[in-house]
Amino acid sequence: MRVSTNIKNVKIFPYLLVLPALALIIIFKMYPIVLNIWVSLRWKDSFSIINYFNIITDNAFWKSLWITLKFNLILTPLQIVISLGMALLVSRKIKGIGFFRTIYYLPVTISITVACIMWNMMLNPQNGIVNSILLKIGINAQPFFTGNTQALASIMALSSWKGCGYWMMFLMAGIKDIDVSLYDAAKMDGASYWKTVFYVIIPALKKTFAFVLIADTTSNLLLFAPMYMITKGGPQDSTNVLMYEAYKSAFIYGDQARSAALMTVLLLIVGVIVAIQFAFLKRGD
Repeated sequence: MRVSTNIKNVKIFPYLLVLPALALIIIFKMYPIVLNIWVSLRWKDSFSIINYFNIITDNAFWKSLWITLKFNLILTPLQIVISLGMALLVSRKIKGIGFFRTIYYLPVTISITVACIMWNMMLNPQNGIVNSILLKIGINAQPFFTGNTQALASIMALSSWKGCGYWMMFLMAGIKDIDVSLYDAAKMDGASYWKTVFYVIIPALKKTFAFVLIADTTSNLLLFAPMYMITKGGPQDSTNVLMYEAYKSAFIYGDQARSAALMTVLLLIVGVIVAIQFAFLKRGD
């Protein structure tokens, strides 16, 4: 009887260890999602899908959706390519490489709030340091965050500077985990460095790419701080992504139900894109 009791306790013990983390996930992740869906279905003290009907017939929603998708279709691949390049550089065994790893990772340690303030100051069209440099070399001052054709690209630059070092660390860890025998085999076959990258390193990083792609996509779809702190969704709604449109609905227009419906749609988009990416990357394992 004592032995069977001990076995039972051993089986229960792992679940007890994960219980605090599970409780936090339920409280801070699952409960807000369920509450958001419930609020999105409220209409004059009853349940209805009219909030969803209202947003899909609203031009502001479709414009925000297009900006959100365009932003991510450009930014996510760009960040992954830059992060991979940085990871390949800092994975080289050369003297002083630790210094460059620190420099590349340094922007990650800066909060997004501070990063937004810094970039807004540097790219200020009147007295920013970047425009001062451009004028010195004979290039006209640029509007950056204040121009409807450059604001979204400027936020992409800010996000890449802030986030690429983070994704670099995952890719670098994946590179370090590749079996040395694969490099030796490629060397014996006379493969150049770039052939080794394309035919050995990148295929071996498939699972790492899967994680980075999914996590980066989710992060970019939910990006909000630069739009809120710098552009306010402008100019001319050129940076008015779905996250900021949902914020405006809730805290500027006071329409909680519309905001909740927008967030639910955004969560569905995130889920669909992540599922597609995961299925595509998993195919062929």
